[in-house]
Amino acid sequence: MNAVRVRSVESYVGGRWHAAADGTVVNNAVTGEPIATVSSAGIDFAAMADYARTVGGPALRELTFHDRAGMLRALGKHILADTEALYALSTATGATRADSWIDIEGGAGVPMAYAGVGRREMPNAKVMLDGDPVSLSRDGSFMGAHIIGPRPGVAVHINAFNFPCWGMLEKLAPTFLAGMPMIVKPASQTAYLTELMVRSIVESGILPEGSLQLISGSAGDLLDHLGPQDAVAFTGSADTARMLRTHPNIIDNSIRFNAEADSLNAAILAESATPGTVEFDLFIREVVNEMTTKAGQKCTAIRRVIVPSGLVADVEEALAERLSGIRVGDPAADETDMGALASLDQRDEVRRSVAALSGVADVVVDQCEFHGVDAERGAFLAPTLLRATDNRAIAVHSVEAFGPVTTIVGYDGAADAVEIAALGKGSLVASVFSPSDDEAAELALGIAAHHGRVHVMDEACGRSSTGHGSPLPQLVHGGPGRAGGGEELGGVRSVHHYMQRTAIQGSPDKITAITGVWTPGSRRTDSGHPFTLHFEDLQLGDAIETESRTITIEDIEAFAELTGDFFYAHMDEEAAKASPIFNGRVAHGYLVLSIAAGLFVYAPPGPVLANTGLDNLRFAAPSYPGDELTVFLTAKQKSLRAGSGYGEVRWDAEVINQRGETAATYELLTMVACRPEGDAA
Repeated sequence: MNAVRVRSVESYVGGRWHAAADGTVVNNAVTGEPIATVSSAGIDFAAMADYARTVGGPALRELTFHDRAGMLRALGKHILADTEALYALSTATGATRADSWIDIEGGAGVPMAYAGVGRREMPNAKVMLDGDPVSLSRDGSFMGAHIIGPRPGVAVHINAFNFPCWGMLEKLAPTFLAGMPMIVKPASQTAYLTELMVRSIVESGILPEGSLQLISGSAGDLLDHLGPQDAVAFTGSADTARMLRTHPNIIDNSIRFNAEADSLNAAILAESATPGTVEFDLFIREVVNEMTTKAGQKCTAIRRVIVPSGLVADVEEALAERLSGIRVGDPAADETDMGALASLDQRDEVRRSVAALSGVADVVVDQCEFHGVDAERGAFLAPTLLRATDNRAIAVHSVEAFGPVTTIVGYDGAADAVEIAALGKGSLVASVFSPSDDEAAELALGIAAHHGRVHVMDEACGRSSTGHGSPLPQLVHGGPGRAGGGEELGGVRSVHHYMQRTAIQGSPDKITAITGVWTPGSRRTDSGHPFTLHFEDLQLGDAIETESRTITIEDIEAFAELTGDFFYAHMDEEAAKASPIFNGRVAHGYLVLSIAAGLFVYAPPGPVLANTGLDNLRFAAPSYPGDELTVFLTAKQKSLRAGSGYGEVRWDAEVINQRGETAATYELLTMVACRPEGDAA
């Protein structure tokens, strides 16, 4: 193989690239040759944090959630447009093309997923309402609400070596969407790949200046310069997480600290998943996949293979056979299944862990043929399968060999399997393989409290599953206890981690002004029919009180004929009276909604383009023949769809009868056109 030129991995600080003269040498994981030097010498970390707060923070907070979501989408597309340089360099980390796909293109998918979260689940605003307002007084004049808004701080992301691209982007996306600038500190041994991606991001000009800075090398005294508005997110070992969490400044300022740490993840084979079942085959395939993907260097990799005692020999034989077909060698070769560990130091660490486990476990497999490489100069290690001689030995459930290593552990009965899984003292993920719904439920619910994610596999989802070891942007990634006690990803949940939830109290008008969402009891304004107003002209509180319409027996029967809904309460007077709910025949709830729509609709063409749905529908009281219905329709919330020529308007709809009782409440969603270009207000 050709030697790779040694160069200094640079940091991006205060809008400029910073190179240190001397640094720690990082070696190519495949050849053992020096590839780069890494050092953060000369960086003023206090100034770096200040630059994020004073330059990046204000720029981000000027944007709405939708603005930032659009930038994340553009960022993901930019990364995907030119990945070959990243793939080429990723080989030096020991990763195969398939491994690198997870890191590079999988990483690019995270900001794109969060772009969707921002557009679908968050308003086109700078703060968002959390839940519904609540009345704090009998007359409704004093209200309370919760808002979630930006924090004027900086987020420090300390990432692990195993996913230098994905690891950065899975933290970047929710932090950026929250409006907080970030300082990224990758692990030194693979920082050269993170630096290449950051260079591409910076050169794209997509993100506002100051929103992203990079430390290549030590974080120095950065943590000393953080304050109560800042946050730290860490991925790595449980020991390092413990050290950082107890940093005096973190404690003194109650700085938000999120940890995602190594853990003893498990895969449980249920008693019904015997050899010959699809679930048994899925189990064997998944264990081997998790052992060999990224050479087992995944925080979610399966470390404990928990199987019925009577099936230990079958599982051992099946795993050994499948492992014999794994090709280990040069990660640049298309036919290679497993490459190298990230460094010789990492291989030494794994070997020490295997030695610690060997006192309580027998070796089943620990040799293979290495193809096209010098296995000693490169950080290569054969897939290693162990079998516990004591299923409750402390080392089995506490020593993590962070490489292609797993241990078979026998169990006797579902309760025993749950207890054994819990001995890991908290894990990121566990998988359950079972063809039985009841058995799967018993195991999954039994282990749920000890894991951040439970991956349940059977024949029905075997082809579509994304796998035991694949964290997804939509689902929480994290776990209790040893796994760090934190949460990342999980859609909008992780965005909230970088924001502040605040309780607001005041009059309905003040709550409306602060939240940007019309609150019941706030002023309503009669500016004519609100459906005649373009998006820019429509104001929160613009409302209409409709005329009334009386429900008749003929209406009810015609609606039943039209829809086919002949439910007894609408058609049979005696049966309806016998109900504990009704006093006689009642109108269909959907007839009430249809009457309401007829009362508030504005028929001629106008700015309202479409009704896209309704939320939070409640039928508060039955409507009887002879009841007169009136609708109060009020503009509740606006969210511009940038570049589309329209925005979404959420309306508060309340249907009342002649007795002043609320018959139905709901929120109507419409698309409302913006004023044509050049038209004045």
